[in-house]
Amino acid sequence: MIIECIKCSKKFEVNSDLIPSEGRTIQCGSCNHIWFFEKKEVLNKDILSNDNNESDEILSKIDNTLDEIENDNIKNENEIDKEDTEIIKKNEKKLNFTFGKFLSYILVIIISFLGIIVLIDTFDKILYELFPDLELIMFNFFEILKDINSFIKDLI
Repeated sequence: MIIECIKCSKKFEVNSDLIPSEGRTIQCGSCNHIWFFEKKEVLNKDILSNDNNESDEILSKIDNTLDEIENDNIKNENEIDKEDTEIIKKNEKKLNFTFGKFLSYILVIIISFLGIIVLIDTFDKILYELFPDLELIMFNFFEILKDINSFIKDLI
């Protein structure tokens, strides 16, 4: 069932089993407005949308009735018991970025970088013909890798 907030017109999908036939007070998860919702409001609108003959007259009557209900709900808003209300919240994704995920991203970047180097080294003759400066860059890069390797061996 789709419920629309009477204040901000935000629509929420709610399990129809959570709202009894006599209705219940609900709270909008977007604007925190609290009102009493009745299932017959939704049923009346669905019936009217399927009937085209006298729909304008019936719609105006229902709109007037809904306005009266809304005015009564606004008057009684301060008397609503917070324990009887159910908050309808938007699905908000929380950012779960941990140090472990950060390390896994770094590892993927390093492996991808090494894969690109292996591809360039595999097709070096073809790439050197297309990009003449690439040979100098790759030579310097391999020298840097050798220096890093010897530095790590010295540390151990």
